[in-house]
Amino acid sequence: MLPTPEEAFEELKIAEERNPGPWVKHSINVGIAARNIAEKIPGMDAEKAYVVGLLHDIGRRAKFGFVDIPTHVYEGYMYCMEKGWDEAARICMTHSYLHMKDEFEGYEPEAEHEKAIKEYIMNCEPDCYDRLIQLCDSLATDYGFVILEKRFVDVTRRYGIMEDYIKGWEVAFDIKEKFEEQMGCSIYDVLPDIGKTTLLTPKPWKPPVAVAESN
Repeated sequence: MLPTPEEAFEELKIAEERNPGPWVKHSINVGIAARNIAEKIPGMDAEKAYVVGLLHDIGRRAKFGFVDIPTHVYEGYMYCMEKGWDEAARICMTHSYLHMKDEFEGYEPEAEHEKAIKEYIMNCEPDCYDRLIQLCDSLATDYGFVILEKRFVDVTRRYGIMEDYIKGWEVAFDIKEKFEEQMGCSIYDVLPDIGKTTLLTPKPWKPPVAVAESN
């Protein structure tokens, strides 16, 4: 099950009040990118793509400021499952793991929520919506849409470089090419103003500092 687009937007508004940041506009743009690409692919549901794109990062509502990947993945999954939105919950779980099962080969997490993530991913075969949101997550920023190379540089500026990032880039390019074969055009053809926003270079976002309440 899924919420309506209106319900998904309302969830983002509430989440933004709990934890403001560029992740909200990023989520909206992921939804737009997913919808626009899905509209070009026979058999895909553009509204479903839009909604799961809007909600893929909803786990960032969990706390104020920076929320790490395993936390927002798990919290988003649990929140959507509580709402009965199992299709959105799935995307919350899969969107950050381009390698899927290979991501966890040889890795035994200690935290309970990471154990739950591993179990889920190890028993999940990615479908077209999983792959679509993984791709769109790399195409959308808070200020618009950018080519993959630009997004990868942006993420590296914020978090540093690791070998697994490079492997993830290769997966993203492979996903891009497979979708383009089905679309019959470049994914960049359906992303509004990408030529302009790709040229922008805003400074990396820093989480706000919580202000303690005075007695």
